[in-house]
Amino acid sequence: VQLQASGGGLVQAGGSLRLSCTASGRSISSYGMGWFRQSPGQEREFVAAISRNGGRTYYENSVKGRFTISRDVAKNMVYLQMNSLKPEDTAAYFCAADRTWYSSSLYASTVPDEYDYWGQGTQVTVSS
Repeated sequence: VQLQASGGGLVQAGGSLRLSCTASGRSISSYGMGWFRQSPGQEREFVAAISRNGGRTYYENSVKGRFTISRDVAKNMVYLQMNSLKPEDTAAYFCAADRTWYSSSLYASTVPDEYDYWGQGTQVTVSS
């Protein structure tokens, strides 16, 4: 599967952005899907994930209640709606796909190394 992230930009604190991840080559229903972010000099960190069957979502604590991950299988796209953005959300955001078929289709990994396919990053900059 090939992934392409888009939708980043410059926004003021308190604003919103919606990131999109367009998948091609295979249906996203075959994968757990995740969003990660990375700031310069920092390790890539987990933001949100959705399970292979779409039935469960996972969030990093600092984005709970502000970010929402969703998917549209028909369009083969994954989204990250980001509200109430903060300057500390500034980073390059990456979408990724995990091909592992876990025993539970409701499980999605939060570990970057467990993801197999990555899109290029899209930059999100939040000004104070």
